[in-house]
Amino acid sequence: MPATNGSVAKGAPAKVLDYKTAEDVLKEYETRDGLSIRDLMDSKAQGGLTYNDFLLLPGHIGFPASEVTLDSPITKRISLKTPFVSSPMDTVTEHDMAVHMALQGGLGVIHHNCSPDAQADMVRKVKRYENGFILDPVVIQRGTTVGEAKALKEKWGFGGFPVTESGKLGSKLLGIVTNRDIQFEDDLDQPVANVMVTDLITASSGVTLAEANKILAKSKKGKLPIVDADGNLVSMISRSDLTKNLHFPLASKLPDSKQLICAAAIGTRPEDKLRLAKLVDAGLDIVILDSSQGNSMYQIEMIKWIKETYPDLDVIGGNVVTREQAAALIAAGVDGLRIGMGSGSACITQEVMAVGRPQATAVYNVSSFAARFGVPCIADGGIQNVGHIVKGLSLGASTVMMGGLLAGTTESPGTSFVSREGKLVKAYRGMGSIDAMQDKKAGGGGKDSQKSNAGTARYFSEGDSVLVAQGVSGAVAHRGSIGKFVPYLAAGLKHSLQDSGVKSLLELHEGVESGTVRFEIRTASAQLEGGVNMESYEKKLYA
Repeated sequence: MPATNGSVAKGAPAKVLDYKTAEDVLKEYETRDGLSIRDLMDSKAQGGLTYNDFLLLPGHIGFPASEVTLDSPITKRISLKTPFVSSPMDTVTEHDMAVHMALQGGLGVIHHNCSPDAQADMVRKVKRYENGFILDPVVIQRGTTVGEAKALKEKWGFGGFPVTESGKLGSKLLGIVTNRDIQFEDDLDQPVANVMVTDLITASSGVTLAEANKILAKSKKGKLPIVDADGNLVSMISRSDLTKNLHFPLASKLPDSKQLICAAAIGTRPEDKLRLAKLVDAGLDIVILDSSQGNSMYQIEMIKWIKETYPDLDVIGGNVVTREQAAALIAAGVDGLRIGMGSGSACITQEVMAVGRPQATAVYNVSSFAARFGVPCIADGGIQNVGHIVKGLSLGASTVMMGGLLAGTTESPGTSFVSREGKLVKAYRGMGSIDAMQDKKAGGGGKDSQKSNAGTARYFSEGDSVLVAQGVSGAVAHRGSIGKFVPYLAAGLKHSLQDSGVKSLLELHEGVESGTVRFEIRTASAQLEGGVNMESYEKKLYA
């Protein structure tokens, strides 16, 4: 007779173990459940894997997600509070994106598909956006006209210029011209001496940043000039920076100057050395050598030249997908590596060139090798959601670089428009697309602009009579502001690490290496099972 609910079935196991010994019984198994990272990434057994081909297995949750920290190095010397980097693409990162990524604890890499002067101006805007002591303020003299002061405000994106006798730092401070002083002035030819504020609150040279901020907080002024014993201007601090410090506690800043960290990309042509000189003069902190295939004589020579010429500038090389590629750049002296070839959402390199590597396999093999030399790695490409970010980091990357995922945000330079389906989208293109490679901004619009183009340089096509596309142009869904989207990504990452039982990215890497963090292969059916299986639904990512 079959068993009914509540009855004990006949033929049950003769001996049922004491439930209190469950954790002890686990020791009888030779290995932990799931796969180790080495078993997962065994190319001979598994082939090349993408982020969709595997999952992390859950661990033990013994802490709230709020205790998870996301600090991680981007180079040997510089770390970020949030491991997110925006790609140096002309529809993704200009100064606005770079500023807001840095404010959220990440990093924006300014593209180089523009003139050297335009790129240097973008670097300056990032470096001047938030400061501790402003050591190089924009200074004017009493004879500067109101019209010239308005033009400076338009150029730099801020107002509030100190006025000195000589119009230079180190000269006697006479006053300050603020936005309020010139906003409604119709006589643009009159000197600023007629409208400037002379009733100033100052601090003496030698004051600490904390003391200066207290003085500024108590005052009703927007700027606090720092002067020496003779009344000469030596530096400044800004009230707006004090406010930003309160609103953006994770901001990526240098400890000595409190300026936002700024990165920019260049190519590996001889003229890129002149471009880099302008960027360094503008205050650049990190340079990324932008190439689809980083293991070239051009990049190796450029790395050595930069490290010799600018020893305080951090250099990230790439792109690479094999240990052999990585070894050549590590030996040349790079401070970081960028991993990925053909995995980007707008990239068709693998299809057209039949060269590249599945991204998960590439990230694991390169990052595990680079870690032996203390070189951090960026997982660049293939990131479509929070889960992909987690997987890239679990494979050894210290940060992830995103293009298409951030191209739809308000801060990207792409153009917004309504698609045929009635959805709000933004233009997005790969740097290997024909549109990007034919863009003439980098060469000033001249007939030889192709030789200066960032797209042709990245794909070694400067001298080609026929351009071979390695990317596409299109559009991505509008995602709103970085101010909401990046915190959503960070919150998702924290909850994933919590599910995995680790409290930091360092613990994640250590757990993966020791075998306590486990993985599982995801078959095609498993991927279908893990997706949404409904007739219709609305996918709202965050609120």
